[in-house]
Amino acid sequence: MPKPNYAFEKRQRELAKKKKKEEKLEEKAQRKAAQALGQPDPLDPTTGSEGTGALPATGGPAHAD
Repeated sequence: MPKPNYAFEKRQRELAKKKKKEEKLEEKAQRKAAQALGQPDPLDPTTGSEGTGALPATGGPAHAD
């Protein structure tokens, strides 16, 4: 049975983390640029298509006891 290559696996995890971090920084820069132009943030859950800025109510179904 071949010996596991832990160094390779670690490098792949590090590369995945680095890529994810760069993507998050890019998204943040895009949001900041859009905000500077006065556009609403498309990824912000508080600014939905309704335009109210309110979050939907959460909870279970209402019970009429």
